[in-house]
Amino acid sequence: MENTGKKLPEATNFIEQFINEDIESGKVGAIQTRFPPEPNGYLHIGHAKSMFVNFGTALRYGGKCNLFFDDTNPSKEKTEFVDAIRADIRWLGYEWARECYASDFFDTIYEYALRLIREGKAFVCDLSAEEIKNTRGTLTEPGQESPYRNRTAEENLRLFTEMKEGKYRDGEKCLRAKIDMASPNLNMRDPVIYRILHATHHRTGDKWCIYPMYDYAHPICDYLQGVTHSLCTLEFEDHRPLYDWVGIALGFSPKPRQIEFARLNITNTVMSKRYLKKLVEENLVHGWDDPRMPTLSGLRNRGIPAEAVRDFCSRIGIAKANSECEYSYFEACVREYLNAHAERAMAVLSPLKLTITNYEGEELLDFDVNQADENAGTRAVKFGKHLYIESTDFSLDPPPKYFRLKKDGYVRLKNAYIVHCDDVAIDEQGNVQEVFCTYIPESHSGNDTSGIKVKGVIHWVNADECVDMQVRQYESLLRDADYAGQDFSERMNAQSEIILQAKAEPYLAQAKDGTPFQLMRTGYYKKCTDNGELVLSEIVSLKDNFNKK
Repeated sequence: MENTGKKLPEATNFIEQFINEDIESGKVGAIQTRFPPEPNGYLHIGHAKSMFVNFGTALRYGGKCNLFFDDTNPSKEKTEFVDAIRADIRWLGYEWARECYASDFFDTIYEYALRLIREGKAFVCDLSAEEIKNTRGTLTEPGQESPYRNRTAEENLRLFTEMKEGKYRDGEKCLRAKIDMASPNLNMRDPVIYRILHATHHRTGDKWCIYPMYDYAHPICDYLQGVTHSLCTLEFEDHRPLYDWVGIALGFSPKPRQIEFARLNITNTVMSKRYLKKLVEENLVHGWDDPRMPTLSGLRNRGIPAEAVRDFCSRIGIAKANSECEYSYFEACVREYLNAHAERAMAVLSPLKLTITNYEGEELLDFDVNQADENAGTRAVKFGKHLYIESTDFSLDPPPKYFRLKKDGYVRLKNAYIVHCDDVAIDEQGNVQEVFCTYIPESHSGNDTSGIKVKGVIHWVNADECVDMQVRQYESLLRDADYAGQDFSERMNAQSEIILQAKAEPYLAQAKDGTPFQLMRTGYYKKCTDNGELVLSEIVSLKDNFNKK
């Protein structure tokens, strides 16, 4: 294969270095990758990195990336998961060149197995899975050859045909590659390449009762798709010799090249489809798209922007060694995007009535739509005599350096006036029910001639026109960042979802569902409607504030 002489992109990671070497040496021309999820669950944020690597690498080289479904295990796979995976990929902004499935190639994969048998490179084994495991050996001791290893090609062909015809029960026989039981790599010690599984496949129905193992099907499907570089996570590094063996044994030319990269691990986050499935099945969450879930559908439902996910994957880069990324770094990418794009609004999550005794009438105040965007403009918010403020913005017994409202103290109402607390209504239990203030007419924000200096600024909503909205706040599903040998079920955070009843300015209720807002001094929230109820669903908190300190 000749090098076209086209200028190559400058390599920004080790994968691109390998690709550049292969192009310059003439081993490959056009680049072809594939994103290979198994349709046995919903994709999570770890898969976003794999998408970034596979789709992004192809785009960088002007190549193509296929969507390849590894559907070799029908007992766990569903069309529901196929549909969800398609939606997740498109949400992240990627499009595949070709959609294909391992099941598209089952006939060819079977023919290749017959060829390996005829050439003495595979045999039918009667050992059980447990017996195969017990005779595989250890890292310091070779394995024991199967007593069925030296069956003739004719006998193996007959038995394998009978396996395909459904003559045997699950696990009664299997097909193994004949490689080397003394290999230092345990994956090369006569690995199983076909097993019997009487299960209905989501695409092929009951046509097959034998299914190829992933390690055998993987290199064949890559070759049949024209994949030049098979980009996998590090757990497949020890499987690469078997990947290469299959390609060489079957004479693939050019043979795809497998390259491994570090998977994405995030602190305090369940990153296993098996565990995520358990959370759903045991009703510990509301479903695969629960906003607390690290699934892509969960992130989308929470209001996480796809752009922020892609930016996060770009920033953490592509590495050779596994490491763990702080969840706070992901949140920082989300905040940065939302800060630039989300409108500002006011809502009070723990309402306390504030009455301005010397104010009459009402007026419209200008609020910046987004201070981070000088072209965003302003919108009008109605100010009046009766307001709600956060109950945490008033204290009868304030700590030192408390700059919010207190008895006989001053504070500024956001974009409005300075007010002075004159009196407080308290119930029999000692709880503050209402605060009564006077406002300083000369203290209008932007035109303050009062001479009064205040350090505190608090937000508010107009009590006479505000709307009731449910607020949903989220914390991590897991209680701590250190597994300490515990199963995730022992670490579940029972307070991972908190529901509050809030007062919000009418503008939030009028907004389109899915619109993100920065609630002043609170966090970023998505407006939605659930069973007719107006909801503000938390996307991500603001940076550390007074309460956290």
